Amino acid sequence: MDTFVLESREGGVATLTLNDPDRRNALSNQAQWDAVVAAVQRVGRDPEVRCVILTGAGSAFCAGGNVKDMKDKTGIAAGSPYAIREGYRAGIQRIPLALYELDVPTIAAVNGPAIGAGCDLACMCDIRIASDRAKFAESFVKLGIIPGDGGAWLLPRAVGMSKAAEMAFTGDTIDAADALACGLVSKVVPGERLMDEARALAARIAANPGPALRMAKRLMREGQHMRLDSLLELSAAFQALAHHTPEHGTAIDAFLASMRK
Repeated sequence: MDTFVLESREGGVATLTLNDPDRRNALSNQAQWDAVVAAVQRVGRDPEVRCVILTGAGSAFCAGGNVKDMKDKTGIAAGSPYAIREGYRAGIQRIPLALYELDVPTIAAVNGPAIGAGCDLACMCDIRIASDRAKFAESFVKLGIIPGDGGAWLLPRAVGMSKAAEMAFTGDTIDAADALACGLVSKVVPGERLMDEARALAARIAANPGPALRMAKRLMREGQHMRLDSLLELSAAFQALAHHTPEHGTAIDAFLASMRK
């Protein structure tokens, strides 16, 4: 494996592909965590990027962590309790923070199993589309551990507290149809059509002005923990910025031209 995260661009859409199919794209070491964070931050700095697709190479989206490391007390499980805590904070926990701070809209194209940290990684994205071969599990409890990468915050926001509790307390695996029924994903498509569907959705998003997309996403993020009056104040400030972007003027001209046809 030369590069854990492959990046490709098509117009305003960046596709990030986890690229360790032999290990089912497990997130198991510092180099991999750093690669994901670096890729996310890189696309975030590019004003031409208006949507990001995250997917996995091979048959899996992401199989979570390395269970052998846990057994051998190596890797993320190495050292004293304090060392493990610091390892999480400086390692895999940087991924949910990077994706949360990314103002560009994100789509998880879940091509196969998304297990443990892989399930949480999908939940870090704004929109999730699944192949009919996808499976999901918040499986940490099966290994006698807890979601260490933000799953206890992410999953209830995706599926509601009751379903999240069921998934976290049982560790059971659900298939794509169940994921659709509980709202974990917004669409299930045949595996061979997954990337076409994800690209088509990303293209519809990327067709809109980049500054408005980024500010709209930031407002939705802030709205998760702000009072309404505070969010309205922030919305007023963002709207003032939006009214003075060149993209706003172009969009208005295009809209008026379409009305005259």
